[in-house]
Amino acid sequence: MIRNYFFALYCATSSFAYTQSIDTAKLNTYFNTLKQHDKFMGSVAVSKNGTIVYTKSTGFSDVATSSVATEHSGYRIGSISKTFTAVLVMKAVEENKLTLNQSIEPFFPGIRQYKKITIQDLLNHRSGIHNFTDDKKYLSWNTKSKTKSELVKIIATGGVDFKPGKKAAYSNSNYVLLTYILEDVFRQSYATLIQTYIAQPLNLRNTYVGQEIKPQENECRSYSYTNGWKEAPETAASIPLGSGGIVSTPTDLVRFSDGLFTGKLISKESLTNMQTMQDGVGSGLFILPFYEKTGYGHRGGIDKFTSVFSYFPEDSISFALVSNGTNYNNNEIPLTVLNAVFERPFEVPDFSVYTIDPTTLDQYIGNYSSEQIPLQITISKEGDNLIAQATGQNPKPLTASKAHTFRFDETGIVLQFIPAENMMHLQQGGSLFVFVRN
Repeated sequence: MIRNYFFALYCATSSFAYTQSIDTAKLNTYFNTLKQHDKFMGSVAVSKNGTIVYTKSTGFSDVATSSVATEHSGYRIGSISKTFTAVLVMKAVEENKLTLNQSIEPFFPGIRQYKKITIQDLLNHRSGIHNFTDDKKYLSWNTKSKTKSELVKIIATGGVDFKPGKKAAYSNSNYVLLTYILEDVFRQSYATLIQTYIAQPLNLRNTYVGQEIKPQENECRSYSYTNGWKEAPETAASIPLGSGGIVSTPTDLVRFSDGLFTGKLISKESLTNMQTMQDGVGSGLFILPFYEKTGYGHRGGIDKFTSVFSYFPEDSISFALVSNGTNYNNNEIPLTVLNAVFERPFEVPDFSVYTIDPTTLDQYIGNYSSEQIPLQITISKEGDNLIAQATGQNPKPLTASKAHTFRFDETGIVLQFIPAENMMHLQQGGSLFVFVRN
């Protein structure tokens, strides 16, 4: 499923500046630790003033053949593809093939509800067109190829959730439709447009529109983790298109980022349009802050691939991370890289397991609530494992890390119990919440 992950990398009041020193040894140790404990497979790159200053790849591109990923391994980048698509739309506007305020209805004749929707509405997720990847049936057919007419019909059948321009609501449908519009006005395939207007001018040798994943050509498969890496189903390439169908690498993504924000792809006016936020949404871009630093970029996810890129104009820094398998809190990894880039402190995680007598787990069982957040957490025991289940969420097995302390690595949650006081402390992302057993 194609998703964009809406969250700020981190935002707080602080003061720091970039220097030329990244603690690469410690950052390498961080990634090596994640690898040793099967927490992360993927690749990262950072550039400063257009020069690559850090790269790291870890894990396998194909687990079945033990093929080790390199900085040239291709990953599906999911919704970061939308930034590429927005650039192509701006090129179409600059070449007088499109105007941002024109109706999209002529491109999809017969769909009356599209008459008042504009190109700009699609770019800024203000069209109201229902997000087809949210449909309950989506995962029953997403691995099967679809034609243009079939996909347009699926999107049209989903209807419009609100009047265009009323608000912003993320929808992959918008950028699938933009793909077809671009192909109509340029009279070329989307894949050709990516090469002609972006990949070739920036010399992005490992960026292209994906087809069926080819491990023999150094393309990565994606994986979930349950007692080992398990290969994920593969979304058919004919579905995500300009919404999430591009394959790339972090080094190519930072070059794309550098090229976009330094005027090598589109005009200053077009870039301003992309960076202009309305209800927190730009044209193929979002603001991804890191403390007081303002970054522009996008996050993405498709199947079990996840990705993020961001550009910090004040420091001329580009950052990109892609993953084909994560068994750890996705927020923590990009935060750690940026902490290293901006010389902020970061820690190498300790995944050691604390041996605990299963008969002592009963002292933690119960229902816990907090006055700080409207969330109830039920602690139960399953065999020799302690289980936590928050309101509306699936149960999560906990790992003991020290006396009375348990963790869930996928979300970065640490639970510290104080049985004598019927209390539990929940720590996540630097915040602490106090829970009381009912």
